[in-house]
Amino acid sequence: MHPLAGKYVVTFDVGGSHIGAGLCRLDNLALLRTVSGSLSAVNSFASFADLIHKLGIEAAGEAHLIGASLAVPGPFDLEAGISQMQHKLEYLYGKDLRGALAQRFSFAPEQVRFLNDAAAYVLGEVGGGSLRGTTRSTGLTLGTGVGCAFVVNGRHVTSGAGVPPGGEIWNFPYAGATVEDLISTRAIKAAYTQQTGSEKEVAAIAEAAATGATARGVFENFGNDLGSVLHDVIAPFHPERVMIGGGIARSSHLFLPAAERKIAGLNFTIVTATLGDRAPLVGAAQFWREEAVSKAAGA
Repeated sequence: MHPLAGKYVVTFDVGGSHIGAGLCRLDNLALLRTVSGSLSAVNSFASFADLIHKLGIEAAGEAHLIGASLAVPGPFDLEAGISQMQHKLEYLYGKDLRGALAQRFSFAPEQVRFLNDAAAYVLGEVGGGSLRGTTRSTGLTLGTGVGCAFVVNGRHVTSGAGVPPGGEIWNFPYAGATVEDLISTRAIKAAYTQQTGSEKEVAAIAEAAATGATARGVFENFGNDLGSVLHDVIAPFHPERVMIGGGIARSSHLFLPAAERKIAGLNFTIVTATLGDRAPLVGAAQFWREEAVSKAAGA
């Protein structure tokens, strides 16, 4: 029996405009109930903490909680539980969010944990999605920017063999630019505009690819660039699987074949995310669980 059998945490996915919350059972990472709330009326640290508490209690229902885990955007001091963001959620800057939430939930401070939102997404896929069962895996979330996480034995790592500096690849120098310049959705949009003089969102370019050679070519080139990045930047980590997530994964049939040709002969496969918006909530529970097990083992 799992040491945390029958135990529950409440998890949160903190975005720029709303917060998602979920009740998660720790032994099997089942997400039992989800709720969400808007940040539109939140304009202070206290009202933010109050909203987190309200959503947590709503998600928990009758379940007895043993902790809370929050997936948050950066920059954020995850160990201290203090935001360093000044470009959004400014009212959190420099404030002790861990202490405020521990007080509201009647938790000890160490029962409240924080992790990066990109890492939460990938850990969710490790715990209950396309990366489940892997020992070493990497996940990329491709949007306007590029999120990334490297996972070993269920835990997010930011250093070690084959891990780029800080466990990040968005700013990794590559092909005379950065990885983000090559494999973000803005790269697809820029390439299409350059070739056609027309500006379209990625979903519209994908739709055009059904009948248009130019749009198909844009995705083919994107797949080649993605495959090169996987070959040169990700492969040294020796993952068993690499997950592609974010909205662009819905168009994976247009670019994955090209990417897969680039990694032929390497010992990993490319998969697409399966949990969608649920991934960060499951990942936050995976993180809380692994931290608890690690601390118990070291006690």
